[in-house]
Amino acid sequence: MVKITVSGKRKRSIARATINEGSGRVTVNKRPYDLLPKLHKLMIDEPLRIAKEKLGDIKFDIEVVVKSGGRESQIEASRLAIARALVKASKSNDLKKSFINYDRNLLVADTRRKESYKPGDSKARRKRQKSYR
Repeated sequence: MVKITVSGKRKRSIARATINEGSGRVTVNKRPYDLLPKLHKLMIDEPLRIAKEKLGDIKFDIEVVVKSGGRESQIEASRLAIARALVKASKSNDLKKSFINYDRNLLVADTRRKESYKPGDSKARRKRQKSYR
């Protein structure tokens, strides 16, 4: 099997997942994902569990490198990249449908971004108070 690299984005975070044949090891920024906090570990575990249900035993090593953004968006970008990599490596339509039925954000990026500040105002939507009326 050839090395497959897939990316996932969430807000400012960009995750690149590289998938190779192997024993099923998953690392995030060169650390095993088991060392992550409990909820983050469970979020990254979701696509892996669905893939195990559909494909049986996973014989892939997945390395995720994630940069920028906050902690939560990094985890969401990572799980998006992992799910996309598993679909691309397995070439399984059944797995793709399972991911979409479980959570569409496993395969489709959330395009919402931070709204920019407007000139003359203090925040993106908040307007200055008026003393008259």
